[in-house]
Amino acid sequence: MAGWKIVNVDGVVGSGDGVFVVAGSEGSQGTTDSYSCNMESSQSKRSASFSEQTSQPLSEKDMEELQSTLPPDKKLKAGREYIWNRKSKRKAEYWKYYLEYVENGKLRAECKFCPKTFAADGNLNGSKNVKNHAESCLGNPINIEKEKGKEKQTKLYFDQEHESSELKCGSRIINLNDVREALIHMIIVDELPFKHVEKPGFRHFVQVACPQFHIPSRVTIARDCLKLYYSEKEKLREMFKTCQRISVTTDTWTSIQRINYMCLTAHFIDNDWKLNKKIINFCPISSHKGEAIGKAVEACLEYWGIDDKLFTVTVDNASSNDVACAHLSRMVRRTGCINDGKNLHVRCIAHIINLIVWDGIREHGVCIDRVRNAVKYVKNSPARILRFKDLVQKANIDSKSSLSFDVPTRWNSTYIMLETALKYRRVFSGLSLPDGEDLNDNERPPEPEDWEKVERLVLFLGGFYLLTKRISGSHYVIANKDLGEIASMYDMLNNWEQSEDLNFQAMAIAMKKKFDKYWGDVDKMNKFIYVAFLLDPHSKMVIVELTLTDMHGPEKGTKLANDVKEFAYSLFEEYRKMYATSNIPDCGDNMSMDIDNSKGVGSDYVRKLKERAKRLKGTSGYAISELDRYLNDQLGPEEEEQDALTWWGKNGQRYVILNRMARDILAIPLSTVASESAFSTGGRTLDPFRSSLTPKMVQALLCTQDWLRAKEVPIVDVEENLKELEEIEKEVQRGESNDVDDEVVFVDSLV
Repeated sequence: MAGWKIVNVDGVVGSGDGVFVVAGSEGSQGTTDSYSCNMESSQSKRSASFSEQTSQPLSEKDMEELQSTLPPDKKLKAGREYIWNRKSKRKAEYWKYYLEYVENGKLRAECKFCPKTFAADGNLNGSKNVKNHAESCLGNPINIEKEKGKEKQTKLYFDQEHESSELKCGSRIINLNDVREALIHMIIVDELPFKHVEKPGFRHFVQVACPQFHIPSRVTIARDCLKLYYSEKEKLREMFKTCQRISVTTDTWTSIQRINYMCLTAHFIDNDWKLNKKIINFCPISSHKGEAIGKAVEACLEYWGIDDKLFTVTVDNASSNDVACAHLSRMVRRTGCINDGKNLHVRCIAHIINLIVWDGIREHGVCIDRVRNAVKYVKNSPARILRFKDLVQKANIDSKSSLSFDVPTRWNSTYIMLETALKYRRVFSGLSLPDGEDLNDNERPPEPEDWEKVERLVLFLGGFYLLTKRISGSHYVIANKDLGEIASMYDMLNNWEQSEDLNFQAMAIAMKKKFDKYWGDVDKMNKFIYVAFLLDPHSKMVIVELTLTDMHGPEKGTKLANDVKEFAYSLFEEYRKMYATSNIPDCGDNMSMDIDNSKGVGSDYVRKLKERAKRLKGTSGYAISELDRYLNDQLGPEEEEQDALTWWGKNGQRYVILNRMARDILAIPLSTVASESAFSTGGRTLDPFRSSLTPKMVQALLCTQDWLRAKEVPIVDVEENLKELEEIEKEVQRGESNDVDDEVVFVDSLV
């Protein structure tokens, strides 16, 4: 084949019949190397052609030209016998990305952009692998452009639905940019350290799952996390421009770095009637004093451009929060607010329930302390834990609950501790718990009468535990449930107040006293809570009246109900004036309030009559019409099962002004759990191994994680379930697991 030259980068160029003497690269010592091409023509016409032609020596220019076809970081390999052909008969475009050479009598092709090589004899080998690699090699600049969105291969995949075993088939284009974005998403949402990408296990996984993906360094990952934070922040800023009013919750926390942080969470209902919860700031604060908190919240709201949209602030009962809310009340009166900012401050109902329950629990401090010490005694020794498990098995107690400590400041954790310990009541009696005259009364083992008290206490606290769980949600509307939950708590206390057990009667009385301190008077509660109950289509005014009558008696309850109704009408009138437009009639359905522009006889009298009617009703004709129409409308059978947000989303167009009022009031959070839960995330993010993170990076990680998490996906508990792990170990030991090596040795089995 005329024009072919064989080049050995270690030798010299020569010529001959059937024997090619090949030359090395520039600077070689001139040694010769013979290569025999006596290949059978039946094996390859292409190979046989080598022996029929005489190659010409490579000039220095030829060598430079050959090297110039390679990327700057690619060099001709020493000892490899390359073939240089300017007039190749290969017509396919992808061959220009390869260097051809001969190895052990076989023709091969080497990629110009990576070390990959392929068999390249046209008669003995197909060109499929060569072609596929040319189209997918990520070292090729052409393919890099393709990865940005051009000419990519679509591949089928099977996706498993969350909490479902159903597989869905779809198509997906593998895009390395998407892979990198997914990596950043994983780092943020799963609270992984930046150096996770440099761990050998992760690198091995990526090499197997997606070998063409180049893993960024931890510095690049940190930079990408900040970029994503700024990108998502701009999206949220645009969302704020379209919402009406925003309610916020805030709380403070001291990190392991000894830095005071403040978390500010925004709650609002968007135009699609979806409740949104967004952490908008997680920033350092100078102190926990009220004035510092108030100024920090004001600065955050101004930064986001929502200081004129603030509706309510939900905080716990710390005195510093009263000062902070007073500061924010002055701010909203300057920027514009509803009801002159008088109902800005909302007290956290979960915190109040905590105070009420602790007042009652103190009456049973001795029996609680005894159970707590018994649990502590068992859990402080591995040998005692094994003994405890053995007794549980012998007693045939069918329970998967594990003993747990309580947090002294969280009564719900005390309830869980008591509820779990009560299931193993018989087991504790079989243990040799410490006892003696030198122990205090509350340090002795639980006696039968203690367990009886704990049993009644668990029954009593169960209702408050469930109530706290219901009002602590942040992804569903709870403002319309507040008054009903408070009334149910009042009913529970009344029932226990009539108990024959004097201890529980005293406990109910103590709790009732604390209850009356916060909720005994309608003036002590935020009136928005009553209006939220009224705006629940399943409640309306009738349920409000019945609830207040049950709590305060017929006379006082009726008066309070009238006060709530009057406040609702005045609030609606304020909204009507704020959102009145030309296409909203200023009249009722049954009586026109429009002034007749004609100059007929009696027109002045009619106008004055209408003004008198407005004054008598205390509001405008339109307000009477729309609000009264809502209160008088009955729910259809298909609407009984709808929650309040769904109902308003489907029926809001029937109440032009009232739906705006409902959108603001129903979004009010009743607890600060949304902000407090961020501190749990902060504690995991700023652990002893990551305490060097800057406050700015901490805010970026926590805020972005909150924005990226879908509301329907629960936050996974990172702690392993001990019971599940024990069951897996038993399965492996019995040889029932097909996925795990049967020769696993457990330390417990050797003890």
